[in-house]
Amino acid sequence: MPRDKAAKAAAPEGLAEKVLAGDRRALARAITLIESTRADHRAEAEALLARLLPESGRSVRLGISGVPGVGKSTFIEGFGLRLIEAGHRVAVLAVDPSSKKTGGSILGDKTRMQDLARSEAAFIRPSPTGGTLGGVARRTREALLACEAAGFDVVIVETVGVGQSETAVADMVDMFVLLLLPAGGDELQGLKKGIVELADLLVINKADGELEAAAGRAAAEYASALNLLRPATPDWRPPVLTCSALTGRGVAEVWETVGRFRRVQSEHGAFEAKRARQAKAWMWNEVSESLLAALKADPEVARRLAALEAEVTAGRITPTVAALSLLKSFLGQAPTEK
Repeated sequence: MPRDKAAKAAAPEGLAEKVLAGDRRALARAITLIESTRADHRAEAEALLARLLPESGRSVRLGISGVPGVGKSTFIEGFGLRLIEAGHRVAVLAVDPSSKKTGGSILGDKTRMQDLARSEAAFIRPSPTGGTLGGVARRTREALLACEAAGFDVVIVETVGVGQSETAVADMVDMFVLLLLPAGGDELQGLKKGIVELADLLVINKADGELEAAAGRAAAEYASALNLLRPATPDWRPPVLTCSALTGRGVAEVWETVGRFRRVQSEHGAFEAKRARQAKAWMWNEVSESLLAALKADPEVARRLAALEAEVTAGRITPTVAALSLLKSFLGQAPTEK
């Protein structure tokens, strides 16, 4: 084998060894490779993940979300620094909105979590959504495995905001935490019930100064409302806590609740069962994404797509008929022409 080809073949293995040694630069390169859509990069990424997979799975996986302005970055930074002081290594996968011009991340979490980013025991990776449904990067799950293999024992997935991304994140983490603003009443009524139903823990942030009393009232209202909802996880009634990410008050209680949640789940065997379900859902999601990509890349589908879109837009055929026609073309069946 020529030297350049041999070097290329060994690249994923060499990168994997550096990741396993805890090299943060190597981890960043590994995630860049994992996120790449190039066919040759995907082959290398699969080889890399095959080496990393046996060393993954040992972290606490947390999903954290909330409306813009709730203080997610401030909370995650304070939370992460406290965990590092306790001897943990913390990775943050922050899924940012994509720029329509460049496709890159807009928010840039490293600039919003500067103290945490400077710690050797932390790793922050802002990833653009790339237009994926719900705002969760398609490769976030694989990036999570890479972080675990690199020795990070707490992995936090931060979502863009309140929306469809919460369902995707809940399907890849052990515990889903929803941050809320210190207000109730009309705002409580306006919050989508489905989002609250996903949460394993609700945290009223910004419970300081003039908002401290309002945070207490909001916590009581949410706790009451949760009695009417089915818990996201069996044998667990989601608590409602108050905290101030700015002052640090209540942040320790959040981590204590995470530990209690994991103990309860492990005692009932639900922890392992949940991860098994998530792995199976991940497989089928990958099947769906890959099939859709293959369909869009099919030459016959591409040839007929514009005409069918025009027919649907003009109201001459239904979207269902158009979709079935494209599928027949993709599967090699003779489409019915008008």
